[in-house]
Order: sequence, then structure tokens, then C-alpha cells
Amino acid sequence: MRFAAMIGDITSALIHRPVTEQYPFERRETPERLRGILHWDPEKCIGCGLCAKDCPAGAIELIVLDKKAKRFVLRYHSDRCTFCAQCVFSCRQDCLSMSNVDWELAVTERSGLICHYGEKKDVEEVLAGNLTHDSV
Repeated sequence: MRFAAMIGDITSALIHRPVTEQYPFERRETPERLRGILHWDPEKCIGCGLCAKDCPAGAIELIVLDKKAKRFVLRYHSDRCTFCAQCVFSCRQDCLSMSNVDWELAVTERSGLICHYGEKKDVEEVLAGNLTHDSV
């Protein structure tokens, strides 16, 4: 009985095309509503910190270097993120968005999952760790 079922599966596989997709080589278009990695527009940000306060996973840290000069660094932990987009909905300035293009987040080290957004010199200052700042 089992042999007959196996023969049926073999003949079915010979007739029908395989369902397997050749993923990294052949890609489908991503859905428009896909929630990928977080993107931040520093030009619109006022440093209110609602995104960090409303994030249920604690994946966002807004580091305020100088609020008057609009010097902020956003530290985003994509390994903590649940991709719920609560931060996007909470942002009153519309400076956060979830990308539907950047969604492949595989890395070999966990440090690759932490993104720092902001001016290059400000990010370097934060990474050096030798400054006093307000973290929201």
C-alpha cells in the first residue's frame, strides 16, 4: 500500500512543475504594506521622543545632543523590534516610516542589527560615548 502511494507521488512530481522558488536569484515584488526596517527623516524630527516612549519593545532610543540646534541621534535595535509600527503611528511629525524594500535583516553578528541614524559627526560622538546627553 505504501509503495503505491510513493509511485503516485513520483508520477505527480514528474508531471507538475516544482513549487520551489529560487529565492535570492528570483525575487518577487514586495507587498506595499510590508513592514521592514525603520527609516527616520531627521529634518522633520523635533526630538519629542514619542516614538521611543510608545515603542512596546524598547527598540528605539532618541539621543538628544542639542535640542535647539536639532542635533539628534536615533538608535534603532532591529533585533528587538516587533515591526508593529506603533512608533510610526505615534510620530506627529511624520518622520518615521517602515520600509517595504529593506526587510532582509540577516546578519552574522548581533551588532549589525543596531542602526544609528543622524549626522555622521553626531553618530560618531554618540558611539565614542564621551558626551553628556539626554536619552529619551
